[in-house]
Amino acid sequence: MEQHPQKTLPMTIHDINDTICAISTPPGTGGIAVIRISGPDAIATADKIWHGRPLSQAPGQTLRYGTVDAADGTRLDDAVAAIYRAPHSYTGQDTVEISVHGSTYIQHTLLQSLTTAGARLAAPGEYTRRALAAGKLDLPQAEAVADIIAARSRAEHRIADTQMRGGYSARLRTLRDALIDIASLLELELDFSEEDVQFADRADLLRRATDLRQEINRLEHTFATGNAIRQGIPTAIVGHTNAGKSSLLNALLDDDRAIVSDIHGTTRDIIEDTAIIGDYTIRFIDTAGIRDTTDTIEQLGIQRSRRAIDTARIIILVLDPTSPTLDTDTLPATDAPLDTHLIIAINKTDIATPEALRQNPDFLRRLDTLRAIYRTVDTVDISAATGQGLDTLRAAILRAAGHDLDQSDIIVTNARHRQALADALPPLDAVIAALAPGSPVTGDLIAQDLRAVIATLSSIIGDITTPDLLSTIFSRFCIGK
Repeated sequence: MEQHPQKTLPMTIHDINDTICAISTPPGTGGIAVIRISGPDAIATADKIWHGRPLSQAPGQTLRYGTVDAADGTRLDDAVAAIYRAPHSYTGQDTVEISVHGSTYIQHTLLQSLTTAGARLAAPGEYTRRALAAGKLDLPQAEAVADIIAARSRAEHRIADTQMRGGYSARLRTLRDALIDIASLLELELDFSEEDVQFADRADLLRRATDLRQEINRLEHTFATGNAIRQGIPTAIVGHTNAGKSSLLNALLDDDRAIVSDIHGTTRDIIEDTAIIGDYTIRFIDTAGIRDTTDTIEQLGIQRSRRAIDTARIIILVLDPTSPTLDTDTLPATDAPLDTHLIIAINKTDIATPEALRQNPDFLRRLDTLRAIYRTVDTVDISAATGQGLDTLRAAILRAAGHDLDQSDIIVTNARHRQALADALPPLDAVIAALAPGSPVTGDLIAQDLRAVIATLSSIIGDITTPDLLSTIFSRFCIGK
């Protein structure tokens, strides 16, 4: 992992030189539990409750077997202690990780014993905050620690892992350094303004600034994909009443999540649930069947269905080949390209053949129109009742979900980062306008806008921080991280 220069960061009300302890494994009962102690006196504090070969005599990156005591001095449990000596630890400080049996009684009694011995309970995210202060991580890497812990799918893990290993930070530093290079050339000219010396071709600076603008804009736009992957890719199941939408939801979730009935208009509100399909968390949204109705409650459900369609990244349009209508009128009426993937699922193949619908000239014309509107369009034949074709449907969902991820090696998932990238664009636009041929804007004003862009990118990396910003970021963490 990339090492970063040590910097002094505020630790809110807590002293970075305190020795802290916390349970680092998930709450509850398990085979083992790990209690982490970190700080200048971590090893000495652990030795106070330890029986076995003294931890103070152990080299770093070694294990010791022994027993641990309760606060009253009685034997509590057998234990294994892992010793990490500064600076070769997660926090950069001396650290001991004690593994005991996973009893909640043992865990909390051991914590009480350690606090009696002089440690204090860690605040949320305090271990990672110390790693940041020690230069073990930069700010995006520290934020990625929480994301990698919370990852539910391979795609979430891949994005968080890339960020935690410094790929995202390296990209931002490259962009910032390129901006600094442009700013330095302009400011150097200012120092020699009386001698009418030009150190860089304005046309070249304009090209470089334009390229940087495109890259920052591209990164900012990846947030929609990154956020969808983190929250579950919103996938709306839409269609007319009784097309089999709720049956399809139940089949995809392998659970009776939605009520299924032959009565039209059974689903009157949207129903959401998630499932892991391949590398992705998919957030399925079963919508109310769209039709003309005078039922007030059903009308409200249809309104919510249309909102779900508008915000979905994937739409599964369920068609009933036995229906006298083509049912494609449930989709948004637009001629503008949509950043949405459409999957047309021709349902009920156990009782009807889809070929008549597939060969219907009206359907084929409508299909051509849809392919010009949606980002991708797939058609599959399924039976929600028997499960026929569901693997093909899942494969289509995976293709749609992976389309955006495959387009970029760096994807923004953090709302703070996305906002900072968006904030960088207006001053960079001003720089580009000022560098255009015939612009009367002077170099000092251009340099001022460039400094604003540089400061914004630096705030993402963590070179510019505030105590409130750090407290907000690390409040998301669990106590033991």
